[in-house]
Amino acid sequence: MTPVELSRTVLHAVRRAVDEGELAVAVVPERVVVAPPGPGGCGDYATNVALQLARPAGQPAPAVAELLRTRLLRTDGISDVVVTGPGFLNISLAGGADARLVRDILRAGRRYGHSDALAGQTIELHAAPEVRALVLMDAVARVLRAQGARPQLHCTRPPEDAWVRVLGVPEDIHVRPGRDALRPVPAPVDPTPLGRDAARWALLHPAPHDRPRIGDEHLVQRESNPLFRVRYAHARSRAVVRNAADLGFGPEPGPVNASALHQALADHPRVLAATAAHRAPDRLARHLVAVADALAPLLPSVLPLGDEKPSAAHRARLALAEAAGTVLAGGLTLLGIDAPAHL
Repeated sequence: MTPVELSRTVLHAVRRAVDEGELAVAVVPERVVVAPPGPGGCGDYATNVALQLARPAGQPAPAVAELLRTRLLRTDGISDVVVTGPGFLNISLAGGADARLVRDILRAGRRYGHSDALAGQTIELHAAPEVRALVLMDAVARVLRAQGARPQLHCTRPPEDAWVRVLGVPEDIHVRPGRDALRPVPAPVDPTPLGRDAARWALLHPAPHDRPRIGDEHLVQRESNPLFRVRYAHARSRAVVRNAADLGFGPEPGPVNASALHQALADHPRVLAATAAHRAPDRLARHLVAVADALAPLLPSVLPLGDEKPSAAHRARLALAEAAGTVLAGGLTLLGIDAPAHL
């Protein structure tokens, strides 16, 4: 169960409690936030939804939490729910959750994390007539489409030919006056000499309010370059899948001791939703770096060594590595950056 699915599960429990008269609230929240437990918490995720509902329901928060706890314990995929503090719900997922997460990713492919949350919504984006603003608008539009929206792109003048040809800025931008809602700190120099992938990363990886660095550091193939780490991790994930096939075995999700990587992969849908909501592709870029860094320690143990025979542990690690590579490829694609299988 991913954080997004858990959020929907908790929200469903709230709605059922309201429909059946156990909670008397006029307005049900549109969404429920779940996050790793804070100090004093326990389990896999925690939510403060009971505290939010207590005043409208006219009940103490612990009573609301206990009511929801009873409902959540009857839900498949949840093994335990503990109420802590003033009324926080701490939720433990059932065993095998990590394997299910990997299966979900492999089933969805690069579309893992895509949703219909914004389906039917037409969202207008207005960018300043500057290269970074237009690249940022393009990346935001890609993520919005992944959430089901129909973005319309606007600028006060057409993009320069090099921005379209080299950087992949779309040509079909509506030229019309309007408020420049997307106005990041401009690039200090022309980024096109870096080429499409490095230039887009240089413009998108920093937060919009930070000054981007446009230099050869984005081209070097070493660990100091975050773009290289992300693309190298993806290429290695593809390589171990190919090498495993040569050895006669394939991926099979199962238990793997890699909590940081599982957490990063589970967070991917939430990161995409936040990227769309805040118009902030830097969130996705930094998330991909976190996935790549969490994947790196796993890769040396994926394939058997010497005369070792492939085991269930190797198949589980292979599945997890393939899932991580899939998330990296999907995220890079949404940023408009290539994810090569060989590097």
